[in-house]
Amino acid sequence: MPDADTPTWSFLGPAGTFTEMALRQVAPTGVVLDACQDVPTALDHVRSRLTEAAVVPIENSVEGGVNATLDNLVASTPLVIAAEVAVPVTFVLAGRPGTTLEQVAAVSTHPHAWAQCRGWVRRNLPEVAYVAATSTSAPARALADPDQDPGFQAVLCNPLAAQDYGLEVIAAGVADNPDAVTRFVKVTRPGRVGQVTGADKTTLMVQLPHDRSGALLDMLEQFSARGVNLSRIESRPVGDSLGRYRFSIDVEGHVREERVQAALIGLHRTCPVVRFLGSYPRLDARPVVVPAGTSDKDFMVARSWVADLLEGRAL
Repeated sequence: MPDADTPTWSFLGPAGTFTEMALRQVAPTGVVLDACQDVPTALDHVRSRLTEAAVVPIENSVEGGVNATLDNLVASTPLVIAAEVAVPVTFVLAGRPGTTLEQVAAVSTHPHAWAQCRGWVRRNLPEVAYVAATSTSAPARALADPDQDPGFQAVLCNPLAAQDYGLEVIAAGVADNPDAVTRFVKVTRPGRVGQVTGADKTTLMVQLPHDRSGALLDMLEQFSARGVNLSRIESRPVGDSLGRYRFSIDVEGHVREERVQAALIGLHRTCPVVRFLGSYPRLDARPVVVPAGTSDKDFMVARSWVADLLEGRAL
């Protein structure tokens, strides 16, 4: 029985997912694992204080953003991203012991995994049916139950899941892109923002006004005018009607930096909804290049100059 003071972290389960592999890179030793059936459940467990943090996928190098995560982060009580980690994605086709490629009529996996392996599947199993799953390891667990007929004969999962559930690898290295990587984030309840490391990233959700031409340009100018570079921007429908969008954005920099704060102030003035989703160290630890004239010192000197003007000390 875990100690009452031992933290519990939720993640996209069951055991053997890429998400669990990511969690083990950032979780403290001895953390209790709360395997959830889907991303919204993992995040809601943090909101309801059942768990201290959650680790969920947010972006894949092949398929882009993970919509379940991007949408849920802004769908309810605020949460923030506290860290990020990347996991190389390796897939195998696995089935019950003795299963051959010729016996596979249906394959199950998560939609993102299917997208990363469909070229191989098309070439080797052109008639196969696809069965969508909530994670890569959930169908592996179902297939491992000898008393269950899950409706498929093979799964696309990582080698660890195949091993954990006693499945036999039918084919290895089935991903279309051997260099694919998935980015995962540690999500917590809001608290005092951490300090600047010099190699930081800030994630935002910004909703545009729908009744003004040039609104997207206005939003982007809030960043460019302050020398803030965007490393990711994806549109997501607001959901209430066609033609209304919000943007999930990663910017290079930290909310404690003057230039990032100035951009946020500009966004808050011009956009109906702005959600801060966290400032945290970049996983590659690459220092952010700050353009000339946009450092904290530059902002402070300029602000001091204006103060002197108001007092008649500098004209």
